[in-house]
Amino acid sequence: MFIVVLRSLLFVIVLFITTKLLGKKHISQLSLFEYIAGITLGDIAGEVILNSSLSVMHGILGIFVFAIISYLADVISLKSKTLRNVIEGTGTVLVEDGKLLEGNLKKEHYTIDDFSTLLRQKDVFSLAEIEYAVLEPKGMLSVLLKKENRPITPKDLNMKVPSEKAPQTIIMDGNIVYDSLTKAGKTPSWLRMELEKLGVTQDNVFLGQVDSYGELTIDIFDDKIKLAEAQERPLLLATIKKVQADLEMYSLQTDNKEAKLMYRKNANKMEQVKNKVKMYLGDNI
Repeated sequence: MFIVVLRSLLFVIVLFITTKLLGKKHISQLSLFEYIAGITLGDIAGEVILNSSLSVMHGILGIFVFAIISYLADVISLKSKTLRNVIEGTGTVLVEDGKLLEGNLKKEHYTIDDFSTLLRQKDVFSLAEIEYAVLEPKGMLSVLLKKENRPITPKDLNMKVPSEKAPQTIIMDGNIVYDSLTKAGKTPSWLRMELEKLGVTQDNVFLGQVDSYGELTIDIFDDKIKLAEAQERPLLLATIKKVQADLEMYSLQTDNKEAKLMYRKNANKMEQVKNKVKMYLGDNI
């Protein structure tokens, strides 16, 4: 029993090192070759662990031989498209120009039920919605919807939208992540002030993130506490609108032509400012 435990611990370490050397590709969606290599590595480890008559060194050697073969296959795949197609396979078109290619479906041994399941995983429930679909070498289905069935994007509406960056996690499990706080361009004093606005303490924050607009979003340990909502952007937009409305009102109230012209001119400027910043302030109307 003790020998089995020791062998298990040893091969866990060996397989961990092997997987780290092979890279993240081998723990994502597997190609056919990677699938075979993965099964073989696990089978070698399991056999040596449970069979005390087998040499541990032979098992480790076998694992590293398969790891080297797998690594060389990756290198070859990078250098030759022909060999890459042989090792990793190629995609199979299942729908083209809105028509289901039954021959290719049978070639991949997929039934219409299997195909329908893959479509539902892509939130597609009708074949009529699809323009093009291909079964990738790693078993995933890529779908291109017909143009009329695709979601509308700001580009379709000729709308300009601000670029966004990945949010920075600045609080984790009640502790400040200072590197992320610096990347977000914020300081500990700013963070304390923002937490005071929300009415919470740092110790009660499970997760805190800063978005592209510099706003703090938090999740707290005690879900029963109701957080105050951040109002800076809505208040700023409301202030701009009020200034514009006041200027327009002043232009209507005065009889002085120069003053009327000045008020209208500045009201138009505020209108331009509002149109430029409203997408950043949460108003897309």
